[in-house]
Amino acid sequence: MIEVVRPGPLATVQDLGRPGLAHLGVPRSGAADERAFRLANRLVGNPEGAAGVEFTLGGAVLRFHRAAWVAVTGAALPVSVGGRRCGTNAPCRVPSGATVEFGTPVSGLRSYLAVRGGVAVGAVLGSRSTDLLSGLGPEPLKAGDRIPMGPATGLDPITVDMAPVPTAPETPVLRVLPGPRDDWFTPDALRTLTSAVYRVSPDSNRVGVRLDGPALRRSRQGELGSEGMVTGSVQVPPSGLPIVFLADHPTTGGYPVIAVLAAASVPDAAQLRPGQRVRFAV
Repeated sequence: MIEVVRPGPLATVQDLGRPGLAHLGVPRSGAADERAFRLANRLVGNPEGAAGVEFTLGGAVLRFHRAAWVAVTGAALPVSVGGRRCGTNAPCRVPSGATVEFGTPVSGLRSYLAVRGGVAVGAVLGSRSTDLLSGLGPEPLKAGDRIPMGPATGLDPITVDMAPVPTAPETPVLRVLPGPRDDWFTPDALRTLTSAVYRVSPDSNRVGVRLDGPALRRSRQGELGSEGMVTGSVQVPPSGLPIVFLADHPTTGGYPVIAVLAAASVPDAAQLRPGQRVRFAV
């Protein structure tokens, strides 16, 4: 059992989400930075889809009532176990009764905790993920919550001491492909998107990254019928300021999508923090 002493600004249980249900209006959700989430599970010998905890800007304190192996990945931050430092991107042993404290990341936004055996909260529609938009899954963690841990038997052995992870650039470059509605924009709109520098708005969340910068001008006016949306869609509302959809995005939308992130750039978008600069490239 894991006791939440302090959850930090936002802590949610996540796995790889609810794929295949968009036709029913159910978003996929799941870990926003899937790359970091999968790595955390591999480090402790879990299947990559085992449920763990996603922290936004750290700041959490957890008490373990059972000894466990854990790994922390994603946005690098100070981690201590019983007052002793524990490295990130590496397996770490937590004794029974020990407190694990998470500091604040210097860069990046979301960090992940994997526990050997996984987090065993109840599943909803086949997933333990918290979806902040639809309300499916467990509520965000709060002080006093007790999180059950799954059995640590029958898992792969822990064989890696540390996983080298490259440092993210100060101004990430997100790769995009032209979107399904790029013809709703002026010819120079996609060039503007891929040549300008944008800044992340404080209004961003797990639904999407809102950006401030040059507006993208439309060549067609009027309303667009609602159509399916995918993670990484760069949707443009009437303001002309793009929104990059993340894990908790709606399944449909009525604003035109000028571009879609390459799959490899979605985890980078998930780590953007308010005020950070970002660029796009084809």
